[in-house]
Amino acid sequence: MLGVIVSGRLAQTDFQRVEESKFLINIPDADNINHIVVFLTGAVPLPPGMAGAVYFSWPDPNAPPNWQYLGYISNNKASAIFKISQLKKLHEMDAIDNQMSIFGQQPISHIAQIGVSIESEASVIQLTPAASTTNYLQFAQKMLENFFNFSSSFAVTQAQMVPNPSETFVPLSTLQTWFTNFQRRLEQNPNVWKLL
Repeated sequence: MLGVIVSGRLAQTDFQRVEESKFLINIPDADNINHIVVFLTGAVPLPPGMAGAVYFSWPDPNAPPNWQYLGYISNNKASAIFKISQLKKLHEMDAIDNQMSIFGQQPISHIAQIGVSIESEASVIQLTPAASTTNYLQFAQKMLENFFNFSSSFAVTQAQMVPNPSETFVPLSTLQTWFTNFQRRLEQNPNVWKLL
């Protein structure tokens, strides 16, 4: 039902079923990979209303797999190309959403793995790919730094303040506390902005 093409290599279709709706395939020599294509072979379609959530795990000789969501395939979108070269940096930074249990407890691996989880298309569409999460995190951090730097450029001491009854002043320490707290929350969950 599923296949993978690693850029420059032959297609692989030897996915192993690890649970009723979860499939894994090993990818050797993962350090040399930039792009992968995951596709439906056409031999067996997905059940109506279902999609395949595609995950990737970089090899780590000292830890079990750390799954990073890439995107999805479905009967209406039978293949997808994923750039994975940037995901190694995410893995090295200690991925924020550790999804090790998605495909059960796997032994430590020296080769990369691709996992496909068959789920309802409605729930899969709501997921955020790992690369997008990084972009949101970087954008939010840069925005926070810019706002704080801009606000601080107007800082004056109490002695320098000119009384103006129509002006409202916010202590710089309040902005510093907000900045620190929000940055910590972003590091814990890059999607915290969706909860605001």
